Amino acid sequence: MHNSRLLATAALSLLLLLAAIEIHVANSETSAPNQSSPLIVMPEEYINYTISDIDGNLWAIIDGVYPLHVPFWSGSLPLLYPTPPGTKNISISIDETPLKWSNFTEIYPEALHVTPIGNWTMINCTIASVPEHFTLKIHYEHPVVLINGSYGFLYDLNISPYLSPSSLKSTAHFTVHMDINYTSFHVNAIAPDKTVTPINFTVTRADSTKMITFEIISEYSKPLLGDVLMTFDTSQPTSAVEFSYILVIMPVVVILTLIARMAYKRKHSDMQSKTK
Repeated sequence: MHNSRLLATAALSLLLLLAAIEIHVANSETSAPNQSSPLIVMPEEYINYTISDIDGNLWAIIDGVYPLHVPFWSGSLPLLYPTPPGTKNISISIDETPLKWSNFTEIYPEALHVTPIGNWTMINCTIASVPEHFTLKIHYEHPVVLINGSYGFLYDLNISPYLSPSSLKSTAHFTVHMDINYTSFHVNAIAPDKTVTPINFTVTRADSTKMITFEIISEYSKPLLGDVLMTFDTSQPTSAVEFSYILVIMPVVVILTLIARMAYKRKHSDMQSKTK
């Protein structure tokens, strides 16, 4: 009970960086200096992926760059960040100065971040003295997983804490460097209500690497697209972690096929019963 109370208090007081913990942001453009929680503005974010074959296993290497504006706030700023299963080589810096981080879920096992493909653990760190303008950089690496027969990786685009009447729009710029041969690539945004929105992207070639780029624009008071799921297929099977969670969204064709099979089995069973 004591741990649960501590967790609830932390969840209310910590500012969530790209994880799904609700925070209260200022509702005016001239927030008072004594506001109870900071207003965080992030008009742009840059997410760079490199997909590589490392010793026969597929890995996603991520570098996130987040220019932030935190007006009227002079205190410390705790941050939480969700990490996919198997994440390693984590580093966080503010204006090129490294920040120490710890495993928040290790301290509070209940603190899991829900995504469309399963629950992720979270790490945390604290900026002791917050500049009004700064750039946060996060590097991490995690295994590519198998999702419904395709290779895939998810980016948790929880942008709602950064949208307000003072910050009406935020654009996420994605760049994916494919250091492997692949036969198809798909990008879908998955909303909390399981709505799937296909995302258009551009493919260019840089030396021997194909580069995939796209943007997702989020606007205040408008429905958000949700997390970004990127999947691809290869002509030659490569080792990947079999994901223990199956995406709950099933294609309509699959659902119709299952219904047809069930109907056929029921009809076949009825015919056998009548002939006995």
